[in-house]
Amino acid sequence: MPDTLPPCSILILAGGRGQRMGGRDKGLVAWRGEPLVAHVQRAVRALSDDLVISCNRNQEVYAVYADQLVGDADADFPGPLAGVISGLKVARHHWVVLLACDAPRIDRALIEDLLALAVAHDSAAMVRQGGYWQPMFSVLPRRLLPLLEQAWQAGERSLQKALLQDSVQGLECAEDDLRLSNFNSPELLQD
Repeated sequence: MPDTLPPCSILILAGGRGQRMGGRDKGLVAWRGEPLVAHVQRAVRALSDDLVISCNRNQEVYAVYADQLVGDADADFPGPLAGVISGLKVARHHWVVLLACDAPRIDRALIEDLLALAVAHDSAAMVRQGGYWQPMFSVLPRRLLPLLEQAWQAGERSLQKALLQDSVQGLECAEDDLRLSNFNSPELLQD
């Protein structure tokens, strides 16, 4: 990582129900001979000494890829906002890179660009693609934790809406940027 960028924690969300994958744990679904989470972990491992995976099942499998594991405080797969709150509570660094477990084409350059944007503006940074926010590709300051907890307590369940309550910088990416591919259905794994 460039010397100008501060240390960061990495939070990989792998706590979903996997409905579009027929209930399978998405992070553990194989692509090119390895679980999806292995591809994401390999892309980010060198960026941090604090890799956190938020998972609600198969913790013994995910433990191989993480420095820390967290689960949602509420049962029944409450969604990504719950995973982010749990992850921010244990993250060791001020800056937290947030990624989904089903984005195996992510690369270090994109993450460094997001982190640099967040640090330059001292605020969250999130990918924007085709005019849409992509909250699963974000860098968050840990200080957002109280704001996100307050949103949760008020009934908000959308990670994007909760994050947009504060200042967020957009990192514009092309609509066909393959690094942002989410493999969230079995058809997309045919590569």
